[in-house]
Amino acid sequence: RIEIIQCLTNSHNCIFGQVCINTEGSFRCQRETSCGTGYELTDDNICRDIDECDLGTHNCGPDFICINTEGSFRCRPKDKCGDGYIQDAIGSCIDINECVVHHNPCLPGQTCINTVGSYTCRSNTITCGRGYHLTEDGSRCEDVDECRRGNVCGVHGCVNLLGSYRCECKAGFNFNSITKLCEDINECMHYPGRLCAHKCENMEGSYKCSCTSGFKLGYDGRSCEDVNECEAKPCSQECANVYGSYQCYCRRGYQLSDIDGNTCEDIDECATGGHGCSYHCFNTPGSFNCTCPPSGYTLANDWQTCQDIDECAAGTHTCSVSQSCFNVLGGYRCLAFECPPNFRQAATGSRADASATVRCIKSCQPHDVNCAHNPVNLVTHTAISLPTFRDCTEPEEVVLLRTTVPADPAPLLNATDVFFVILGTNSQIFDVVRRSDDGMIMGVVRQVKPIYGPTDLVLEVSMNYVKSGIILQRNVIMVHVFISEFSF
Repeated sequence: RIEIIQCLTNSHNCIFGQVCINTEGSFRCQRETSCGTGYELTDDNICRDIDECDLGTHNCGPDFICINTEGSFRCRPKDKCGDGYIQDAIGSCIDINECVVHHNPCLPGQTCINTVGSYTCRSNTITCGRGYHLTEDGSRCEDVDECRRGNVCGVHGCVNLLGSYRCECKAGFNFNSITKLCEDINECMHYPGRLCAHKCENMEGSYKCSCTSGFKLGYDGRSCEDVNECEAKPCSQECANVYGSYQCYCRRGYQLSDIDGNTCEDIDECATGGHGCSYHCFNTPGSFNCTCPPSGYTLANDWQTCQDIDECAAGTHTCSVSQSCFNVLGGYRCLAFECPPNFRQAATGSRADASATVRCIKSCQPHDVNCAHNPVNLVTHTAISLPTFRDCTEPEEVVLLRTTVPADPAPLLNATDVFFVILGTNSQIFDVVRRSDDGMIMGVVRQVKPIYGPTDLVLEVSMNYVKSGIILQRNVIMVHVFISEFSF
């Protein structure tokens, strides 16, 4: 079976303004445009009027009745308004102002007052303005004398005016015409920097000047004068007045306290390290004293340095006649050097030389072959005094050994050269180097490591004269080293 579509074959019966819509086995016609305002489209495609009154979609007020019309509606007033009212455009009843609508509804001497739905008439009364009141007979207004009605101006004077009054304010006050009060003048704000030299404080009806710390008010009550605080002796020692303040000073050896800045405290020079004492510092009020070890030293003229006492020169030693006195740092030694076997002491030129050096010359017995072949020809004893420790960052020369061999070899003792050797364990503390000086070869003994005293040691140095690698002669120097306890 073949379905016939009427909408496509134009076999429908829809009129102009309608659209053909195909359905199964048939069709239906529908309007091309919707209905206008106040109408609705029914299922059978017909525009039907909407009854706004029945549906309640109208906007008629409570005093109106809704009447439906084709495509719209009308509002008709229910009833007429009562006396004193009039109906407005939308049917509401509003009050009539009879005092405006009617001409002079009240009798002469009366005033019309509108009321809701009516009006009243009231006899006229005289109303007085501010500052006036009715006379006793009520016929007219007269001025009120405020100056006699209470203390309106307080402590200030009062002047009555027509309808008002004015206060005659005392000095330091201004009259406020709005509040009718005398208000204090803030002189400090009105005349900044012109009344007081330093600080201005406002007071009731006046002002007061004051000064900053370190000043006092002058006789005129406005200027400020410097206060001499030193008169009150605020400082423990010296005081210097300065403008507006003061400064404390301390004498030498004292310093100002960090707490109050006025008290002078003793400077402990011994604790600060600024004393310069070579041994010991003893603090005293405002100063310090230097002291030296209890024996062997005395304080130098600078009162700081400890100076060694030469007991040998002063004759305060206890050495016997057979001993030699040798001064050392902090004391002395009684020396009695003896020559070894087969050596005899050479004569010395003076007692001073003998105290420092003893020279022993080889002296063999007849037919003593061993002694004759001993290369040691001279043994010398000498003494030196050194302070403890000694900074040995650089080697320090302590002994100078002179030889008889020229730097330019010459046939002296048939020797052409000389070399030096330190014997024993002391070679770790000392060394010896060769040097040419004034055309002669010499040896220089140097301290290369620190030594802590007090201690005594003997340094044995061999001075070897050679020729063609053969030792012709050997001189031995015994250096007696006395290390002191202190280092000054």
